[in-house]
Amino acid sequence: MAAYRKIGEPAQPMPRNHPDLHGWQTPTLVMTAACAIAMLGFGARSVFGLFLEPMTTAHGWGRETFALALAIQNLAWGVALPFAGALSDRFGPPRVLALGALVYSAGICGMTAAESAGALHLTAGILVGVGVAFTAFSIALAAMAKVVGPERRSLALGLGTAAGSSGQVIFSPLGQAFISAYGWQAALLFLAGSAFLIAPLAFVLPGSPEVRSEATGPDQSLPAALREAFGHRGYALVTTGFFVCGFHVAFITVHFPAYVRDVGLPASVGAGAIAVIGLFNILGSFASGAAGQRWSKKCGLSAIYAARALAITTLMVLPKTAVVIYMFAAVIGVLWLSTVPLTTGIVGQIFGVRYLATLFGVVFLSHQLGSFLGVWLGGWLFDTTGSYDGVWWAGVALGLAAAAIHLPIDERPIARQASVASAGSGAY
Repeated sequence: MAAYRKIGEPAQPMPRNHPDLHGWQTPTLVMTAACAIAMLGFGARSVFGLFLEPMTTAHGWGRETFALALAIQNLAWGVALPFAGALSDRFGPPRVLALGALVYSAGICGMTAAESAGALHLTAGILVGVGVAFTAFSIALAAMAKVVGPERRSLALGLGTAAGSSGQVIFSPLGQAFISAYGWQAALLFLAGSAFLIAPLAFVLPGSPEVRSEATGPDQSLPAALREAFGHRGYALVTTGFFVCGFHVAFITVHFPAYVRDVGLPASVGAGAIAVIGLFNILGSFASGAAGQRWSKKCGLSAIYAARALAITTLMVLPKTAVVIYMFAAVIGVLWLSTVPLTTGIVGQIFGVRYLATLFGVVFLSHQLGSFLGVWLGGWLFDTTGSYDGVWWAGVALGLAAAAIHLPIDERPIARQASVASAGSGAY
């Protein structure tokens, strides 16, 4: 009979010599490469909002045209990520990440030659979206989770998320500098080259999808794991709550630089605000991961969403000065991706890490549906009303709803009986 872990029973610690790593692949090296992948992938995609004004001006498009392209990107990302996660869980992350880097880079290059809305939607939307999915930092985070022990897992997830945030800090001023000095097309080529660097880094990660060093339960097929998750109330609640995270983050990423210009401040303030968000996101992500090791993850998520609603309300009622913009950026930065280590941690804590990339990919699809709505609604409402206020207030209402949704989640690990293994054996 296969061993399984009962609720409350500590998992086996990770041995120093991980059986799925070659001699040169130390856990430290794997984590460093995963952090670099997160930094490059997240950094490149986080600055697309800087291109809204120069690209729409150059082509005579409305903001909705550009917003729809990035909304499609977020939707394609969300739809493709569960497949990318499943392929990573089946064949290991290196080949999935390398393929994603090629598609990601090709899509960004294609944006430079897009002369029509359809071409922009194909390149910036579908190609970049699929590329982002196959280079997603959730795949890198899953690789990190498999080379550290359970006692350090939440902290490692926070570290990886913070590394992604550092990409936003680095790429935002660089992207604006490239746009100002060389034009938006050269800046896009810079982003394309950065995304391509993910390909060689991917092969530093372990190629095996297995986690042979941790007793997480009996052997389980992917269909059985999905059935188990879909039947769990907590999985449904965390998936629903993550929709709100996508709405907030995507809307602000794409439209905040233009919003800053609309209130009469220079473009440098918008770019600086995006960098400030990334800088404080490093703090927030790492602190969230550390807190998730000690306290309830669901309560942490509830507090984060409530705090987002308060931060947006404060922005709406205060005068729009540079100081207020930077203060909002700092606060929202602390709350930015601090949801990720806690959300990923809840999924791994309940179901184990064997299919973490796949299960989180499904949760992330909900995030990207929220992203699609936030990005597209922002562009449509602005072109219709000349203001973003309606989207800001919708973000407040959704933040309060998400704060309430997470509280009933049961965070306890599932105890699997041997019958689970026999029911799903041979299906994967």
